[in-house]
Amino acid sequence: MEHPTLRIGLIGTGRIGQVHAASVADHPAAELHRIADPFVDGAQALAARHGGRPTDDAEELFTAGDVDAVIVASPTPTHVNLIARAVEAGVPVLCEKPIDLDIARVEELRPVVAGGGVPVALGFNRRFDAGFSSVRDRVEAGEIGRLEQLSIISRDPSAPPADYVGASGGIFRDMTIHDVDMARFFLSDIVEVQAIGSQMFDDGARQHDDFDTAMVTLRASTGALVTITNSRHSSVGYDQRLEAFGPDGMLQVANAPTSLVSLSTAQAVEARPPYQDFILERYAEAYAAELDAFIRLARGEASESPTFEDGRAALILADAAQRSAVEGTRVAVDLS
Repeated sequence: MEHPTLRIGLIGTGRIGQVHAASVADHPAAELHRIADPFVDGAQALAARHGGRPTDDAEELFTAGDVDAVIVASPTPTHVNLIARAVEAGVPVLCEKPIDLDIARVEELRPVVAGGGVPVALGFNRRFDAGFSSVRDRVEAGEIGRLEQLSIISRDPSAPPADYVGASGGIFRDMTIHDVDMARFFLSDIVEVQAIGSQMFDDGARQHDDFDTAMVTLRASTGALVTITNSRHSSVGYDQRLEAFGPDGMLQVANAPTSLVSLSTAQAVEARPPYQDFILERYAEAYAAELDAFIRLARGEASESPTFEDGRAALILADAAQRSAVEGTRVAVDLS
């Protein structure tokens, strides 16, 4: 049975909004139908590039009656209200992380989402990375035996602007939240968090009392341990690695190279250029796969899209990491 094209509305035209716009435009089963941003110039520019009707009022996407699903890529403080509005309007929604910086607002929204009967997905695109998802599937299949240790390394090429740091909620809610979600992708039963952070090099982190360097340890109810290593800079490029270890072996995901060509001389052997240095390059295919899963979800089909509950759990873990790093203590968590 052939499905009609899904008409998608996009809210927010910043960097991540532009990624979603391009993904929708490239998808054979989707159409970028409406684009909303209070700074309408951004909406108009995206519409000129990918099609769709620009507007400065997001409410139009819910009242026009011609939008089948919505992607929310606007600033974090808008997410709760826009998810609630999508549920009220009966429009499936994919929202970027985090749901909010305040877990109390997330808890208030939780029963609305649970009782609304409207598909709500969270933008944890790394679950759709081919390497990470393959390792998870092979762990689930028992290839290395019962998972004992999971190591996640995530280092950005360079620190964000200071004003971004100030509005982001800090490294744990902004950056580490992707990694704690990846931890839950493998081990959903996290019960304890311990974290430590430092201010090593970034003036923005110092200015806003944040960390630019962090390490997190998570413990699952099975006793399995997860270590997360974060840094806001990496001279070798975008550092994204993962290792799963069990009694029967290990599975590893290496960094994505910019070239498969190496040089060997009297001065160096197998010298290679740096790794990919941009999130949109590293995860381009993952964003496309994320959209594909959301389209299936919006159509009522089986989908692996991360849920509102996944977003809630990730924020609880990120909050616990922040508390642990500030107070110097282990933090027990209950994700139920």
